[in-house]
Amino acid sequence: MEHKYVRSIFLGYVLIIFIGAIILSLPICHIGQLKFIDALFTAASATSVTGLIVTSTSENFTFLGEFIILGLIQIGGIGYMSLVIIFFIFIRQKLNIDEKRAMKQSMDLPNLHVGGFAKRILFFVLFIEFIGAIILTIQFLDKYEFSKALWFGIFHSISAFNNAGFSLFTDGLSGYKSDTITLITICFLIILGGLGYFVLIEIYENRKFSKRFTIHTRIMIYGTIILILAGMVLFLSIEWNNPKTFGELSFYDKILNAFFLSVNFRTAGFNSIDLSSLKDSSLFFSTLFMMTGAGQGSTAGGMKITTVAILIITVVYILKQSNQEPSIFKRRIEQKVINKALAIIISSSFFVLFAVLILVETQNFPFIKILFEVVSAFGTVGVSTGNGDILSLSQQFDTFGKSIIIILMIAGRLGVFAFGLILVGKAKTKHFKYPVGKIII
Repeated sequence: MEHKYVRSIFLGYVLIIFIGAIILSLPICHIGQLKFIDALFTAASATSVTGLIVTSTSENFTFLGEFIILGLIQIGGIGYMSLVIIFFIFIRQKLNIDEKRAMKQSMDLPNLHVGGFAKRILFFVLFIEFIGAIILTIQFLDKYEFSKALWFGIFHSISAFNNAGFSLFTDGLSGYKSDTITLITICFLIILGGLGYFVLIEIYENRKFSKRFTIHTRIMIYGTIILILAGMVLFLSIEWNNPKTFGELSFYDKILNAFFLSVNFRTAGFNSIDLSSLKDSSLFFSTLFMMTGAGQGSTAGGMKITTVAILIITVVYILKQSNQEPSIFKRRIEQKVINKALAIIISSSFFVLFAVLILVETQNFPFIKILFEVVSAFGTVGVSTGNGDILSLSQQFDTFGKSIIIILMIAGRLGVFAFGLILVGKAKTKHFKYPVGKIII
């Protein structure tokens, strides 16, 4: 991982967030008063495709403000480096090696063939968002006139595919908790965005030959299915009789909303029920799903499914005292990949626990709610126990508390490994090795 490319990507995101905050602060973009820290928080949440809000998107921003937020979501979801590369390709400019390496770093690509990959990304993004917008627009026509339904359809399709979780409804998607088509459409947009561009392209190109899928793609497909089903079972078992969440719903609606909740708790911030009414056990276990996240090179955050899968496989092999190296699908896992997975999980846990410690001591809120908010920000998920209204718990934080959440959202979007590299720097190359030390564990 090249330090200079990571630093450039980080500074690029920070610059986009500040520019977005300045634009959102303009009188033509918002209604009433808007503090700069709230504009900065909104821009950071949109660019990092998180979805935590400290001011109502529909009530406190004009159409132009909503459009700017949607633009930041699209930039953050695709990745600004990808958009720059696509722009250069369309004006027929050849990419130099530094630009290719920056694109590879930004999108976690396996090679430097970035031109064709960038074009396919653009095609898949626009096609999937277009289909989603059509379906959602048709659904919203029942309650809204065509122009508003169309805008709502476009906004929610882009927000869902990019795993952002921003909504133009004042009650989130609570009004659609019995609408199967709307909730399922949102869910599949989230899942497709969370799988990652590399996986989507590979599935399309090898759709008739599933045996050609790479190990990465197989882990992502199986991991996504397992996590969604596990989340459904967990939330149904805990919340089945809770009158404030699933208790008053029909059997079918319980299954539907458990599916919707499970999908959103890993990657996106939409909600069809009042999350503040969830039991503490649901809130706690949901943090594990949020920390896991979705796929590498996707629109979602978190430690990534592949990272967690690699460590689980390694732990199983160690506990079994196997004489074989860790493997999956008859393929050996390299030691450097295992080391990186371990570093990501330990670093992520440290960032989260350190942020929780700071916020618990500086903000007067229960531990479980702060833990939930911190993990949601770091995993760029966007769900929140709320402020008693439609806004996130962060709305009640002071400027310092909101700043901590902003840093977590940026770190989550950039990736903990890349963010950690920025903080600690890259080690100098050494041309010697120390003797082995005997340590008892």
